Amino acid sequence: MRIIIAPDKFKGSLDSREVAKAIARGWGEGWPGAELITCPLADGGDGTLDVLVQATGGKTVQCDVTGPLGEPRRAPLGILGDGKTAVVEMAAASGLVLVPPEKRDPRYTTTAGTGDLIRCALDMGVRRIIVGIGGSATNDGGTGMASALGVRFLDDCDEDLSPGAIYLNNMQAMDLSGLDPRVLKTEITVASDVSNPLLGDVGASRVYAPQKGASEYDVELLERGLTRLAEVVSAAIVPGLEDKPGAGAAGGLGFGLMAFLGAEVRPGIEVVTEAVGFERMLEGCGLVVTGEGRLDAQTAYGKTVTGVARIARRHGIPVLALGGEVAEGAEALHELGVTAMLGIASGPISQEESMASAASLLESTSREVASLLRSMSEQ
Repeated sequence: MRIIIAPDKFKGSLDSREVAKAIARGWGEGWPGAELITCPLADGGDGTLDVLVQATGGKTVQCDVTGPLGEPRRAPLGILGDGKTAVVEMAAASGLVLVPPEKRDPRYTTTAGTGDLIRCALDMGVRRIIVGIGGSATNDGGTGMASALGVRFLDDCDEDLSPGAIYLNNMQAMDLSGLDPRVLKTEITVASDVSNPLLGDVGASRVYAPQKGASEYDVELLERGLTRLAEVVSAAIVPGLEDKPGAGAAGGLGFGLMAFLGAEVRPGIEVVTEAVGFERMLEGCGLVVTGEGRLDAQTAYGKTVTGVARIARRHGIPVLALGGEVAEGAEALHELGVTAMLGIASGPISQEESMASAASLLESTSREVASLLRSMSEQ
């Protein structure tokens, strides 16, 4: 039996390659004769760069960038095996993990480092850039990214705005004349793991800013700033982008990439599965094993498990999803193509213990399932 093992990371425990290896080890013990093919995946969040570089035989280079607090730092840029496609992982330059908890404040953080990575990719002569935009520390609508590429944002005195979302309320105009001309000659695809619009109750500020350190008062201030940005963009470039799916991703970076760089926003799992050739792997496959740290209602909205299940269902292949936890709302995944779900924790165990033991729990769960399926196949 040919089995494709195609999980995402178990956040805080294992990256997707480690998850795939743990499942494969357990499965190999439970069904020694099975043909196992590992295909680690990601959905546009952290880990996307490594998955794509490894899958295509590419390389990683280090670039000098501006961090989310304005500090200089180094961040990786991926060059895929074709030599013509770059992968920017915004979390590596503008991510929440780069900001100490006591300094997290999306009023002041910037996406400038993401723009620096894009410029670095342009300097390397690539023809296409994939931007994974999960895990941001920011809420600046992508203005920091655009500024790093030559766009100016101006107040009522024609002075440049300071970096940070808090200053967007003072925006009166923008100057696009300095935008790096190479941008318009480059195909830019945004790999997003969420589909939120820019504004409103399910927009960037009200849904995600509190997770980045914003108070209730801050949230409304940030919402007004992004509203002002949308008004200026609508007048100067094109109206309606704020309502596009994914515009609210990464504190509005999705909106900024569409508005200033002409990027196309797509579900991250679609971008990744296409790049690694996942669908081609399914020929002759009898089962797909996928998973992520937590399976719940949110998993149904563009996450890796959902994308894998939809593709597998088109080919009539059953899907087993493993999770550190199977939580309320996960039953919705059955309608999207997941055949069965299993939590890997055994007996009473804390979340901390489960995360620390994720590899061994994945192995033991996989071994037991494989043993059962092998027994059934031999009858």
